[in-house]
Amino acid sequence: MTRRRSIDIEGFGHANPIPAASRVGDVVMSGVILGRDGAAGAPPPGLEAQCALVFRHMRAVVEAAGGTCADIVKVDVWLKDPSDRAALNAEWTRTFPDPASRPARHTQPLAGDGPYLIQCSFAAVLGAPVPERR
Repeated sequence: MTRRRSIDIEGFGHANPIPAASRVGDVVMSGVILGRDGAAGAPPPGLEAQCALVFRHMRAVVEAAGGTCADIVKVDVWLKDPSDRAALNAEWTRTFPDPASRPARHTQPLAGDGPYLIQCSFAAVLGAPVPERR
């Protein structure tokens, strides 16, 4: 029996033979999550719509792994225009509304000429108790 379990969700997948995420014990690491509409097979136009899909897919992946967004400890984000963070920050605060309980985040430029304006990956630790802040 393997310790590692591949995590996939309906409506989002990779063209290569890789899962959306992988879980070992209580640790979940995602691959790149794109703002691709599963039904259309392509990203919608506009950063806001792609951000909404990225965060919907991120939530679905962590839930398929057995956790919630509260278990996410780090999110790496790639933006086509790193100075344009309004849509990202809007989804961020909807997903992580408590300023005292948000994951770390690193945002960097998204290279390439493709249609994607945003992508992310995340790390989560499931079920670990969080100590109270003093």
